[in-house]
Amino acid sequence: MVGLKHVHPTVPVVHLWDWLPAAFDPVLVVIALWLGWKADQFGKVLIVGMIALAVSVLVSWVISSLGIPWIAPVRSDALTLFPVRFVAALLWASGAYLARRVANR
Repeated sequence: MVGLKHVHPTVPVVHLWDWLPAAFDPVLVVIALWLGWKADQFGKVLIVGMIALAVSVLVSWVISSLGIPWIAPVRSDALTLFPVRFVAALLWASGAYLARRVANR
């Protein structure tokens, strides 16, 4: 029998191919781009990121609950990757915000 002294903690390994579906969730991308384009101040990009994260997770959860295959499912047995989704939403929204500023010059 192995004692607790010999049990070492394990670090979960999440590969890049697990991150990409969360970062490219179509709902997340569309909402972040649309609201990022509409933002009139760069500080609102943070709010846009939170909104895109919340809506995309909710939609992904509903789709997954119905048993429909989805690119970035939200289930108890799948990785949700909230930090990856949030950073991706910020990047998508920032890109849209900056693209609108360049287009309006």
